[in-house]
Amino acid sequence: MRACSNSVRIIGGEWRRRLIHFPVQADLRPTPDRLRETLFNWLGQDLAGDFCLDLFAGSGALGFEAASRGASQVVMVECDAQICRALQATHANLGAVQVELVRADALAFLRSDTRRYDVVFLDPPYHLSLLSRLLPLLPTRLNGGSRIYIESDRPPELPKGFEVLRQSRAGRVHGLLIKWALP
Repeated sequence: MRACSNSVRIIGGEWRRRLIHFPVQADLRPTPDRLRETLFNWLGQDLAGDFCLDLFAGSGALGFEAASRGASQVVMVECDAQICRALQATHANLGAVQVELVRADALAFLRSDTRRYDVVFLDPPYHLSLLSRLLPLLPTRLNGGSRIYIESDRPPELPKGFEVLRQSRAGRVHGLLIKWALP
């Protein structure tokens, strides 16, 4: 395994200022601090009781940040073995008992998982253009009032039924907070 030479700091909650280390990989880009701070202002600083899904865990910045801010459970899905090893090391280092790490393809996970979530983080590799395939699978995985955070290199086309709650941009990265608006 290559050395983990990248790191990002958790910005709030119980593990504030703790570092998350992750490997150098082309598609691995943690959410910029400014956008992460904006996101957790949108969601609220305290996620106590929320059940979260970080579907493309990558560096772990969003999932561990949610756990640090009191989420009761965070499921972090990642398909890359090297990245999973780094996530496991961070999991152990933080003692993140409320975090469940799952090594799986995101689409396959969504098709097989039957749990429902309060907050979903979607930050897939931009070049794969997966949002159009992922978003239609989400409504049956959401609790009432659930929110979905999307990060992409351009504003995504949302299927019918989704409503934009908030949006922001940090450099070339677009962040949207959306919800499922249909019954």
